[in-house]
Amino acid sequence: MGSVMGSHPLPVPTTSAGREGLAALLERPGRAVVGLDFDGTLAEIVPDPDQARAHPGAVPGLSRLAPRVRSVAVITGRPAEVAVRYGGFAGAEGLDGLVVLGLYGAERWDAASGAVQAPEPHPGVAVVKAELPAALEAHGASHGTWVEDKGRAVAVHTRRAEDPQATFERLRAPLHALAERHGLIVEPGRLVLELRPPGMDKGVALTEYVRQTGAEAVLYAGDDLGDLAAFAAVERLREEGVPGVLVCSGSAEVTELAKRADLVVDGPAGVVELLSALADAVSGTAA
Repeated sequence: MGSVMGSHPLPVPTTSAGREGLAALLERPGRAVVGLDFDGTLAEIVPDPDQARAHPGAVPGLSRLAPRVRSVAVITGRPAEVAVRYGGFAGAEGLDGLVVLGLYGAERWDAASGAVQAPEPHPGVAVVKAELPAALEAHGASHGTWVEDKGRAVAVHTRRAEDPQATFERLRAPLHALAERHGLIVEPGRLVLELRPPGMDKGVALTEYVRQTGAEAVLYAGDDLGDLAAFAAVERLREEGVPGVLVCSGSAEVTELAKRADLVVDGPAGVVELLSALADAVSGTAA
């Protein structure tokens, strides 16, 4: 399984469970779900999150793979509509079955309809947004700390701060306390702390989607701490008899994911190569 016909060699997972999961996907791609994070997986991490865009090869790779598998789902902490816009997914050839699960699964965008389904906002989010500037100032958030309004969540980014890691660590406890007071939780990421409603994470979103689609194999690729829940979900699905592959979009910033992954690829470019290799491998395979 080290390579297949076509221009993209297919990498071999380093674990037996990963090899089993990949074999199941290749044998019956029409019964497999491919789940993908957005930032750091399909798009490079950039200092300004508003400037993030999908890797140029992401949509072409997905367009080749998506029609050959049961479903492709992008699972992201971003609002679904933002991920769709920054990904260039709307109207893309071959992606008419794509689903984007935004805000950790709280929102859902279907390419078939172009519509977003979303719940009512949690009341604590508006209160936290109002209190956040004073909280940041009180705890010495350095120049460059940036707040992103996600509508149903709010994120504090320290990547552009004078000392990004020190600022991130200094804000952890006070932001946890602020979130807790208003019924929210904090999701840490790569130099970002996101305050959001409880109850949904990428693991819950992925598990529900796999069950909904009736998938018999799953591949999930992510890069961040928020993807650990999805990794855990794939591990639980394996225990239930659903083979799975865990892919880490390699980063020196998050080693926990790489240690648990069956396969580590070189960032979004490596993810795009993997998508292309999978498309090559399942071309002509019966569902």
